[in-house]
Amino acid sequence: MTPTQLADALHRQFEQTPYGQSPAELYDPIRYIMSLGGKRMRPLMTLMTASLFTDDWQKALKPAVAVEVFHNFTLLHDDIMDQAPLRRGQPTVHEKWNANIAILSGDVMLVKAYEQLLDVEPTYLRQVLTRFSQTAAEVCEGQQMDMNFESRETVAEAEYIDMIRLKTSVLLGFAMEVGGIVAGADANSTQHLYDAGVNIGIGFQLKDDLLDVYGDPAKFGKQVGGDIIANKKTFLLIEALERAEGQVRLDLLDWLSRSEFDKSEKVEAITAIYDQLGIRELTEARIADYFAKGFTNLEQITADPARKDVLLSFAHQLVERES
Repeated sequence: MTPTQLADALHRQFEQTPYGQSPAELYDPIRYIMSLGGKRMRPLMTLMTASLFTDDWQKALKPAVAVEVFHNFTLLHDDIMDQAPLRRGQPTVHEKWNANIAILSGDVMLVKAYEQLLDVEPTYLRQVLTRFSQTAAEVCEGQQMDMNFESRETVAEAEYIDMIRLKTSVLLGFAMEVGGIVAGADANSTQHLYDAGVNIGIGFQLKDDLLDVYGDPAKFGKQVGGDIIANKKTFLLIEALERAEGQVRLDLLDWLSRSEFDKSEKVEAITAIYDQLGIRELTEARIADYFAKGFTNLEQITADPARKDVLLSFAHQLVERES
């Protein structure tokens, strides 16, 4: 199956997925956030990894939906915590309705994610539910770490990598792993799938950090420099704080301490500091390292070479994205 055919099947599955009807205030927000789309990379990777091992890849459709429903549940609650006004260019649920509705609708989304997993074959059901529960807890751990970092003056690179591994990458790892599990892949292959997802996921997040500073606004899809304006502790800022000395460090700390500033001036000044310290090149090298690890994991999977080539080609397209 081609990625396009799998994406079409996934779209049809989302269209057919029931969430509930009454009270409307509970279920309309779920349909709303799910209708906003997004890349849907995770559920597509679930189908692609299942198709590595079986022609009956349709058995991975509901687990794929579970992954995406859970992902959107986390976004709904994250938007409340971040007081974000927009998601994918549209009003967030707490803005369109209110925070209490958004919390409760998110809670139901978590329940619905578990419901989608209940059709997994009994042979694999306990394993899938155990792994999903572990992943869900880890995502919450990562989110708490991210919030903790906001009030800390310094964050080590290793701490940051661990945070993004938990907050964003383990879900991609599970998405790929569960496709293999329900398709009957051997334990070594499912472990390689999980590791590939985690490594590629870390690479994705580091690339997001990089694109926030150096991306093309027309392609990136959101304001370039937003992380700089918010003093967000991204990989780039953490490395700059680690490496800056003398006047460069004083200038960087000065910009970080200002409560009033011209946004474009701040973005330009801190970007210049990054350029001076070679932060862009350092970040690009680290991204390449994690993507390389992920592709090594994929190459170690025991599967039909032709099917594996389709997955590898699609994964390469993903990592080369600029948005």
